[in-house]
Amino acid sequence: MATSPTSTAKSGVASSIFNAMEVHPTLSPCQAAAADRGSLSPSSRPSDACPSPTTPTPIPTAVTTTASTSDITSLSTSHDAEHGKPQPEHAAEGLTSTEYNNKSPGLRNHTLPIESIPRQTIIKALASASRGRNNKPEALSLNNMLSASSAVGRRPSTSQTLTDALNELALQTSTPNTALQSPCFYHTRFDDAVNIDKVLEEIKSDDWMSHSRLVQTATGVREVSKQLQRRPIRRAVRNVMIVTKARDNELVYLTRELAVWLLRTPRYGSDVGVNVYVDAKLRHSKRFGASSIIDEDPRFPSMLHYWSPDLCWSQPEKFDLVCTLGGDGTVLFTSWLFQRIVPPVISFSLGSLGFLTSFEFEKYKQHLNTIMGDEGMRVNLRMRFTCTVYRNGAAGGEMEEGEQFEVLNELVIDRGPSPYVSNLELYGDNELLTVVQADGCIFSTPTGSTAYSLSAGGALVHPDIPGILLTPICPHTLSFRPMVLSDTMLLRVSVPHNSRATAYCAFDGKGRVELRQGDHVTITASQYPFPTVMRRNTEWFDSVSRTLQWNTRAATQKGFESKSGSQAASINGDEPEWDIDTDSACYASEDGSTAASPLRRQMSLLGM
Repeated sequence: MATSPTSTAKSGVASSIFNAMEVHPTLSPCQAAAADRGSLSPSSRPSDACPSPTTPTPIPTAVTTTASTSDITSLSTSHDAEHGKPQPEHAAEGLTSTEYNNKSPGLRNHTLPIESIPRQTIIKALASASRGRNNKPEALSLNNMLSASSAVGRRPSTSQTLTDALNELALQTSTPNTALQSPCFYHTRFDDAVNIDKVLEEIKSDDWMSHSRLVQTATGVREVSKQLQRRPIRRAVRNVMIVTKARDNELVYLTRELAVWLLRTPRYGSDVGVNVYVDAKLRHSKRFGASSIIDEDPRFPSMLHYWSPDLCWSQPEKFDLVCTLGGDGTVLFTSWLFQRIVPPVISFSLGSLGFLTSFEFEKYKQHLNTIMGDEGMRVNLRMRFTCTVYRNGAAGGEMEEGEQFEVLNELVIDRGPSPYVSNLELYGDNELLTVVQADGCIFSTPTGSTAYSLSAGGALVHPDIPGILLTPICPHTLSFRPMVLSDTMLLRVSVPHNSRATAYCAFDGKGRVELRQGDHVTITASQYPFPTVMRRNTEWFDSVSRTLQWNTRAATQKGFESKSGSQAASINGDEPEWDIDTDSACYASEDGSTAASPLRRQMSLLGM
């Protein structure tokens, strides 16, 4: 069901990061689909040229990436015709993994430098740096941004190019507050809630660090997350988005109830409530009854709106809060909708399981009054992955950048319908770590540690712990155990040219993509985490105990307690509390004796 992206670059997007850098972050999903019919929609259902309101919005895909000759190296032949079975490329060349890693860069196979950044990541960063939170992102030119500083010598890396571009963009804005001072949504909403000097102090070892570069770092996201959890954030919530679980008509009535309450309840000095955005598919729903809602008050027609995946992509800053009505799948769908910055999300438990839904809908008035009132909200920035697919160029050409997804749970790479085990090469920061021979492998976030990874034998990991969980699926060797990797690593999973079969990727269970021989996918910590509203500090332990019955048992061990009212306790006050005060194998009176241990006691009885 996956299709290979075309190698034709879209209009307005140059074929090189270094040469003719012209990007247009305002490409809508409809335009992207029209420009590239071969790209795969993140939805598993067939879609038209313009996605339906419930179809997840893909980011612009199938962009050809061409770097300098020092960044992308020539193709090296990895086949060994004399071998009868697939082998890792370093083994096929008669090299050990260490020798393979030490090879000359000119002989490495399609190796991208660690500093390289996918073009779609640049588009996201520029789109997220729009001048106004209520305006759609403008078409921005990296060339124009860099013209003022072109004469200044700097390190020739794509990371630094992106840093300088965003710095220049911040200088062009009318107010200094729009500079990217903290990751994601919070650089415009919660500046005074985050001590950026403290964050920079935590990562001062990086000489090239800046406010703009901070947006790209997992370390920056982690430090900002710590500060946002320590104290509540008090902000006016004027635009609320409601995401309703699909295929559950009962929740449509609850969506109406919540929307009407938000519209009616006076807020922030007004006699009416806040703006509400509901799914566009409810526009003509009889169960939702939009016409009867807007007839209630003449101001309601301008306050009741409808969201679509296009709106979530182009103007995610419009929403101050997202309410999900459903289970964990609805939360994952919300993450799928926001492939760039994500507003704070409060999840009401109306699904089947509920690892991520810690708020009861029966108390939604109490919870929302707290969050939208003087007490404010505490936010946990949950780590996401940025996963980018690269296609092997035709006839040994350059690698072509394909699909890119932001995932909240996990990336799964499996063998698909092939009868052969997966043969995958795993690289960390361009160093070969191991060759995976298994049914597949799971790369999970700490949030996803309670999902597929747990079923495959992975560990439970607290969402505050930064890390990438690697969990093999039915590995060929029993010594291949799950492990936790640093969140600062750039992982790359490649399908060798001599692999017997292809592999398949699934991103949060959606957007299944085929990896053919020579293709690879990169996994890195995302600069756009998923902010969830916290109810209490121990909510993760509560959810694990509630859903998995973690460490619960039917009976607890009795303590050594004498019953004062029993017949045994009333015989004689001079008697000891316990007639048998310890196990028969050892006696307290024998402490220090040579016969204290059972072995020495037997030896003493035998006269030894």
